[in-house]
Amino acid sequence: MPASLSPLTPTAILSPLFPTGSSLAQTVTQPQWEVPGQEAETVTLDCTYTTSESDYYLFWYKQLPNGEMIFIIRQEAYKQQNATNNRYSVNFQKAAKSFGLRISASQLEDAGVYFCAYSAPQ
Repeated sequence: MPASLSPLTPTAILSPLFPTGSSLAQTVTQPQWEVPGQEAETVTLDCTYTTSESDYYLFWYKQLPNGEMIFIIRQEAYKQQNATNNRYSVNFQKAAKSFGLRISASQLEDAGVYFCAYSAPQ
């Protein structure tokens, strides 16, 4: 399930990421229902997963109000360095199977629904 970020005046609430589902016996879980945050703060969304694979990719997406999914960031399991993309970065802990999204200098426009996803190489 997704997590939603709902704006409050002038606070942005990052609504949690709910369990998003499974793929090929792999599962991805977003445990938070809501993630509150003030503008200009760093906000973190959590995601955990299970897999027996050693080579895989993890993604974060944001869903716009019209339903369109926007790619935010990707982490490759074989890379030890955490991925970054502008104000977005990840806290990837392969041994703990944890893949958090950090949004630095959060803005009201960051409010929305966020999805964590897993993919095995094709």
